Amino acid sequence: MRRPTISDVARQAGVSKGAVSYALNGRPGVSESTRARILAIAEELGWRPSSAARALNGARAHTVGLALCRPARTLGMEPFFMELISGIEGELAARSYALTLQVVADHGQEIAVYRRWWGEGRIDGAILIDLHVGDPRVPELESLGLPAVVIGHPSESGTLLPVWSDDGGAVRETVEYLIALGHRRIARVAGLPRLVHTALRDRAFAEACDGAAEHVTVHTDYTGEAGARATRRLLSSPARPTAIVYDNDIMAVAGLSAAQDLRLDVPRDLSIVAWDDSPLSRVVRPPLTALSRDIPAYGGHAARRLLALIAGDSPGPFEDEAARLTLRGSTAPPARRGPGTPRPAAATGGPRRGPGKPPPGGTGGSRR
Repeated sequence: MRRPTISDVARQAGVSKGAVSYALNGRPGVSESTRARILAIAEELGWRPSSAARALNGARAHTVGLALCRPARTLGMEPFFMELISGIEGELAARSYALTLQVVADHGQEIAVYRRWWGEGRIDGAILIDLHVGDPRVPELESLGLPAVVIGHPSESGTLLPVWSDDGGAVRETVEYLIALGHRRIARVAGLPRLVHTALRDRAFAEACDGAAEHVTVHTDYTGEAGARATRRLLSSPARPTAIVYDNDIMAVAGLSAAQDLRLDVPRDLSIVAWDDSPLSRVVRPPLTALSRDIPAYGGHAARRLLALIAGDSPGPFEDEAARLTLRGSTAPPARRGPGTPRPAAATGGPRRGPGKPPPGGTGGSRR
């Protein structure tokens, strides 16, 4: 769908283009009732002044839009977003494109921002992140005809172009590793339940644990405070987990601190795994076992496909490499459960190891 023009407004209002011009520019020549009707129709169609000017010469804005429906402080606290944006920016800059970023409070505001940017000719395309189950943004962007790439699973991306990775496979690998170490009570401190990737991880976690380990999932808002609260609640329960998987590194670091405050030793009393292997995961003690992926490359894949869409090409969906498990000092077999009870052997069947020593493969190794 093309952007609305003065001709569209005139046709809808049943008046001449001159009358529309008078009304939109506040000039005399039309009655107040006609002016009000024309302004209402222009608003309904999403017409903006610059759209007409750009339609005359076919100029592009050479800008891509990204509206972020998260608290603004998220940008400064969570490494994922800055790494993702750096990947997007790197690809756009190489093509002389800019990125317009705006933080919004909800999806309604996000949709309004995209409509305004597109109507005013400020952007040539958009990148949609944090895909939700039944996401209202998808049909809105489809109806606008705005070139858009979704960083999210194709099951909820509609006709928009998806870029995603197999979160479910990464969760299953992690659970299988923890079970092989001997863990039989595993918890997961997850993100927002309405996010598509959270729902996929929820399902994979339950399926991987089913029949092999007791399991529980606690949903949070991704903040360190929420991660610490969830950790304290889990570790204070009668059926205390011996391993916790966190949906981001911020919560994992906060969970490590909460466990240590409760006088628990990591990894002897509790094993910890974090999603997204940022520097935070490596500077704490013990360093965290993490699900690692190249997040800047993830953003670059999305930007390249969006630029191809803008150029009129038809790139296909892209599945990025799944996160891989990088083993460090925060995971080990669980402590013995009583006097004389031996500690479970490692996943490889190798000899028993002392508290805090990493499984076979060495610190910093990866498991695919």
